[in-house]
Amino acid sequence: MLILTSAAEVTAVSKEAHRVGKRVGFVPTMGALHQGHLSLVRTALAQADVVIVSVFVNPTQFGPNEDFSKYPRNPERDTAMLAAEKTDYIFLPSTEEMYPAGAESWVTVEGLSEKLDGRSRPGHFRGVTTVVAKLFNIVHPDLAFFGQKDAAQVAIISKMVRDLNFDVHIVVCPIVREPDGLAMSSRNAYLTPEQRKQALVLHRSLMRVQHLVDRGETSTARLLVAGTQVMAEEPAVKLDYFEIVDRATLDPVSDVSSGALVAVAAYVGSTRLIDNIFVARQS
Repeated sequence: MLILTSAAEVTAVSKEAHRVGKRVGFVPTMGALHQGHLSLVRTALAQADVVIVSVFVNPTQFGPNEDFSKYPRNPERDTAMLAAEKTDYIFLPSTEEMYPAGAESWVTVEGLSEKLDGRSRPGHFRGVTTVVAKLFNIVHPDLAFFGQKDAAQVAIISKMVRDLNFDVHIVVCPIVREPDGLAMSSRNAYLTPEQRKQALVLHRSLMRVQHLVDRGETSTARLLVAGTQVMAEEPAVKLDYFEIVDRATLDPVSDVSSGALVAVAAYVGSTRLIDNIFVARQS
């Protein structure tokens, strides 16, 4: 495994891999790695010949009152975990490498970027799409791997790839959960033991919706009532949103007969967590 710190080094590695007919897989991360990230890496290693993992806490996707300064960083641990997976290359750029002095260009997916998490975090997805576009131009991957937990991000990046003709295939990997159902997240490290128990309400609310759909319920209105009722059972958790939407457009749907994304975001203490499931009526 090699650690690369410059964009030029990464581009050279990718070009050489392509020159000899190898497929390049790319996993972008912000570090603080857990088994959810490693599941992406393992999928990439299974589907690509050369795998590059980036570890970069991107400042442009954090708002002025968000947790950029305290976001967990442990590059030594991250590097050891990726080495154990036999990752080919790690890209560890500095902020100056990713955003040289005078950089003023942005990539914005209009409309989609203001939905779900984008509504609660103005400017967040502009930062995400800008850094991902830059990384795609540096890495030139054939395949890029993202987790379903960030469902809005997946929809927005997929739209960006289509709109801007990026020659990359987006591979969406399932959410990885703790044994009790909590979706794995780097931000789980912020939770106290009591908050960790409270956070399980997000998964319970989604499972309530799944149960009703399995029993034949398709009305979004009734499913939303059921899900938000479960969320209300944990008064210490502040609901941000509970929505049922089309997973590509992120627009609300009136029923789930053709399938829908059920997405929830909430604050557990000061920690914002997200989770989702995809539901569809069984034929």
